[in-house]
Amino acid sequence: MSREGALIVTILFALAILGVLAWAWRRRTRRDAGLTAPVGEAPAGAQVLAQFAGLYVATTVHDDPLERLAIRRLGFRSKADLTVTDAGVALDLTGSPRIFLPAHRLTGVGQSTVAIDRVVERDGLARLSWLIDDDRIVDTYFRPQNDSARAIVDAVRPLVPSTPTGSDA
Repeated sequence: MSREGALIVTILFALAILGVLAWAWRRRTRRDAGLTAPVGEAPAGAQVLAQFAGLYVATTVHDDPLERLAIRRLGFRSKADLTVTDAGVALDLTGSPRIFLPAHRLTGVGQSTVAIDRVVERDGLARLSWLIDDDRIVDTYFRPQNDSARAIVDAVRPLVPSTPTGSDA
């Protein structure tokens, strides 16, 4: 095969791979179209308990850290600030409106090591579990920049009715 032929085959193969990836992401966004991030501010008078800078990693199916959800505003990794208030947790992702998780929607908090394409040192991610609708729980992962994931867990734990201690893989 000539160099030109090999180049054409390589380009066609790359385009086919990109096409499959686009098709898969489109199917995922259709699957998750009914899920929406709770955009909004903390209630007036909510007291800020702690703030953390870092990286929003992903939101996944509960207890399945490798199954990313394509939720608008939560579909992609981003720099973020996480603010813990006495009324819930706020996520400020770069270029997006504030996402506020009221305390009554939080179902768990813990540390993790793996989420989607991010593997960090043991327990390097903070995992917030919350109700995205009346009966579906999702996990949101946050990688702190200057603090430990344990500090986030300790700040959020009082907001969650009963959170088991420990971590996962």
